[in-house]
Amino acid sequence: MIKVGIFFGGISREREISFAGGRTVYDNLNKQLFEPVPIFVDSLGHFIHLDWSYVYKGTVRDFYLPVSSIPSDLQGFQMYVESLGKLSEEQASEMASKVGKKVNPNEFSDLFDFAFLALHGPYGEDGNLQGLLEWYNIPYSGAGVLSSAIGIDKITQKKLFTDLKLTTPSFDVITEEDLTADAINTTFQSLKDKLGMPLVVKAPRQGSSLGVSIVKEDDVDAFHKAAKKSLFIEEVEQSFWKELEDDAKVRYIHDFTDVRLGIGLPVYVLGDDDLVIYDPKSLLEYLNEQLISNNKAVVALQSLDAEEALLIEEHIKGREFSCIVIEDENGNPLALPPTEIVRGNEGVFDYRSKYLPGMSRKVTPIDLPIEKVREIQEDCENLYKKLQFDVYARIDGFVTEDGTVYLNDPNTTSGMMPSSFFFHQAAEIGLNPSQFLTFIIRTSLACRIRSGKNTRIAKPMLKELDHKIEALSVAEKQTKKVGVIMGGYSSERHISVESGRNIYEKLASSDKYEAIPIFLTGSADHHELYELPINIMLKDNADDIKLKIDQALKGEKHDVLVEAIQKAKPITQKYAADACFDPKPLNYDLLKERVDAVFIALHGRPGEDGAVQKHLNVKGIPYNGSDVDSSEITIDKYMTTEILRKTGVFVAEHMLLQKEDWLANAVDAIDQVEKDFKYPLIAKPADDGCSSAVMMIKSRTQLENFAEAIFRESEEVEEGLRIKLDLDKNEEFPSKTCILIEELISPLDSDHFLEITGGMLTQWHEDGTRTYEVFEPSEALASGEILSLEEKFLAGEGQNITPPRFSPNAEEQKWISEAVRKDLEHVAKELNVQGYCRIDAFVRIWKEEKRVETIVIEVNSLPGMTPATCIFHQAAINGYKPFDFIDSILDYGIKRTEAK
Repeated sequence: MIKVGIFFGGISREREISFAGGRTVYDNLNKQLFEPVPIFVDSLGHFIHLDWSYVYKGTVRDFYLPVSSIPSDLQGFQMYVESLGKLSEEQASEMASKVGKKVNPNEFSDLFDFAFLALHGPYGEDGNLQGLLEWYNIPYSGAGVLSSAIGIDKITQKKLFTDLKLTTPSFDVITEEDLTADAINTTFQSLKDKLGMPLVVKAPRQGSSLGVSIVKEDDVDAFHKAAKKSLFIEEVEQSFWKELEDDAKVRYIHDFTDVRLGIGLPVYVLGDDDLVIYDPKSLLEYLNEQLISNNKAVVALQSLDAEEALLIEEHIKGREFSCIVIEDENGNPLALPPTEIVRGNEGVFDYRSKYLPGMSRKVTPIDLPIEKVREIQEDCENLYKKLQFDVYARIDGFVTEDGTVYLNDPNTTSGMMPSSFFFHQAAEIGLNPSQFLTFIIRTSLACRIRSGKNTRIAKPMLKELDHKIEALSVAEKQTKKVGVIMGGYSSERHISVESGRNIYEKLASSDKYEAIPIFLTGSADHHELYELPINIMLKDNADDIKLKIDQALKGEKHDVLVEAIQKAKPITQKYAADACFDPKPLNYDLLKERVDAVFIALHGRPGEDGAVQKHLNVKGIPYNGSDVDSSEITIDKYMTTEILRKTGVFVAEHMLLQKEDWLANAVDAIDQVEKDFKYPLIAKPADDGCSSAVMMIKSRTQLENFAEAIFRESEEVEEGLRIKLDLDKNEEFPSKTCILIEELISPLDSDHFLEITGGMLTQWHEDGTRTYEVFEPSEALASGEILSLEEKFLAGEGQNITPPRFSPNAEEQKWISEAVRKDLEHVAKELNVQGYCRIDAFVRIWKEEKRVETIVIEVNSLPGMTPATCIFHQAAINGYKPFDFIDSILDYGIKRTEAK
């Protein structure tokens, strides 16, 4: 078996996306062919053989710095390792030992045979690491040294584009000297004259998405602001700072130090280049001192990793696309069907648009005449060859109204999130993520051999891999077939798809199960089921999947996709001989014939309410999670808290506001709420998923608006009401017949107070009894007033600390954790939860009295199972890798059904 060292994390500002992408690779490598070895690269450039459990943390900052390595005066801040300043080798090794083991490049060959590079930006995709691996005779994935160096440098790319007569937006290069007070007006006028307006301002060596903005106004100040952004300069004005409350200042510092949102640390103070600020606390103190105490008007800070020059481009008005180019097994480039990027705003396709859900949509293939799509593909293949790229590349571009194709920003690596372009376009030729990764590793080995380097190592490795791939394709499958049901028709259907895809990918890369993706849609009266081909499963969200199913059932097949499948047949036949490209309608009878068991990855209704389980019980199909009776209770938050209160569990004070009472007399209905509750309070649907339409209500007017939205008769919330409720453009808001009103849980006089979420697993015993394995809970940190869907479930969005910070004292931490977990187990048993669950709660702690109150908010019988959801962090502490955890959940469901 080939040991594959997966390099992820890194020094660049895209380290969080790299971390999430590395986890995707780690999970999706075919376990019959490869043994994954996680090599985390910290932001100081140290290589750490990471303990596998940390692969499943939500963000880098959730585990590195380790909490025990953060100085006592910086506890409470999450930060990267560079905030500690320079570390000695001994300090770096000691810190690494808390999450794994620091290794040196000369030790790589002892750990792995092949390196898979999931790093982004400088020191990852620029040829540095590629050269290091070549020096130590380690074959690696993707582009070689030369093409990597070209791929990272946008200025060099532009010059090559010009020399090679490739069509690309016009450009110019400026330096900081061109932005001085004396030069800025002349610079701006010169750029306008040469490139026109708007202008696109880019940091040229940061990776594809960072430090990019569009200057639309003919305004030198707007241009200067954009240039500062690309130079990673942050200006904090006194007027802004004075308006912030203390907690808002801390939140600002939090965002500033998060490389996805701010310029990160360390920074130096412009005008005082010798003053470098390394940590969040020092930054907070410095801003308070200068802007408050010293009454300074503005403080300007610049990242130590700032650019020296900027790339300025003309703005191309057209349809934006991205195209993955791969090599066939003969080394010839093959452009996959290009994807159109439909943004939710009018800005550039920047870091947020690329990686945050809802900010953009991917439409594959771009909806253009086939001749124009072929032109895009041919142009991308031509650029790939001329820039001497290897293995694969992602090439971005535009098509204008007159049909001109502009190519821009070729990248020698791609984001590897589960639904990224990398996997999204590969799915269109029939390869699932596991198969595509196998193809990339095989192609990379062939490329390394062609380079004439390390052939003694790479040739036998390639021969071994080809032999094993061939053996897999002819072997008879002796695996259990598991249908993974995702989608639904609730407001959480998109999160359900994320969960379902993750379950599918974990099972598909194993040798125990054959995963079959199944999409559920329809209504409460009629469930529609469809077996999905991989290309439809990897569409952006549930609504896109439904649209593609409808189109396919009408016989609508895009000519570009038909052509791409035909061109890629030699690849598909080797790696995915049984690839299917059409959805198949199912019902529960056909489902019984198709699968041995089902994993329900639905959230809210249906799924968590027992509706699907009823159908599965009738057909005798094993499934995960609780049975019908327990599910019908836990979906109803009011009923759940009523039952728990009677058994002595602490719950929030609560009541129901009924639609009929609201319609009869809205004033009296609100008066009744105000009689029993003070503002702020929590309002949410009583019978939906865990995060759907949960809102902190601070006034009567806000409660009236909330009730008007929930109790509406129309399908959509009226725009004026959306504005009043501060709903995001794409945020769904369900229509319901009742609202659950809850008191806002507060610390009272406790010594410590925090929000937690706790998962557990149940074990089946032959006598029909079960035991509960309650995991260490996670401390949930909300960026706003409440935890959002994204913070709970999406990789890199939320921050969860596992175990939670009950106490810095180890003995106190132990007894508090035991008390909380005992409370959570009591809740699960009272509600007859089975298989697994997640319980959300607040905890009050009185240390001298050794007293804990666990105030339960809700119980989820089908927890989110997205790649970074905290239940995987918790299971990892108990030794369960994600596949092991999923396997245990399925095993319980199968044994339960067999016992009936």
